[in-house]
Amino acid sequence: MTDARSASAPGSTGQGGPVVFLGDSLTEAGRWDEWFPDLEVVNAGRSGDTTADVQDRLEEVVQQHPSAVVVMVGTNDFGLRATVEQVVRGTENILWTLHHELPDARIVVVSVLPRERERAEWIRQVNIHVRQFAPSVKAEFLDLWPVFAEEDGELDPRYSEDRVHVNDAGYTAWVDALRPHLAD
Repeated sequence: MTDARSASAPGSTGQGGPVVFLGDSLTEAGRWDEWFPDLEVVNAGRSGDTTADVQDRLEEVVQQHPSAVVVMVGTNDFGLRATVEQVVRGTENILWTLHHELPDARIVVVSVLPRERERAEWIRQVNIHVRQFAPSVKAEFLDLWPVFAEEDGELDPRYSEDRVHVNDAGYTAWVDALRPHLAD
């Protein structure tokens, strides 16, 4: 595995605008500009954001005229006892809006990461639905579940200390999986 701190993506996404990383604290804590030094990066992650919060600030993203948007949302919704359907609908609304407002931008939607095993089946269901929906809005689905989940569906402790946020090893794995989606 490549060290995320020294990794770079060859080329660009081809549209000329920045790559916007959109999501919650998992996104906010990422050092995307360091990990993708060949790209213009905007970190639009905000700690605590739910799918509704991200939906409410999509105009800020659209105004950036991004070449690509990497979306990672949903885990905070579960912390607020949202249903699978609510998380799926919220994510679909975000993707539909991005596709409609930024038809030339590359959209990469990242699967909801595993958390504690008690939430595993809900998260699997969200990821199945979002994977199926993504092509309808020309979004690419990046499935990190196989990388991050233990057999019982819990977040692998090698990648997290609190079963929610990822550590440096987790970000390295994420960047390695994401790199092909941002290369031309």
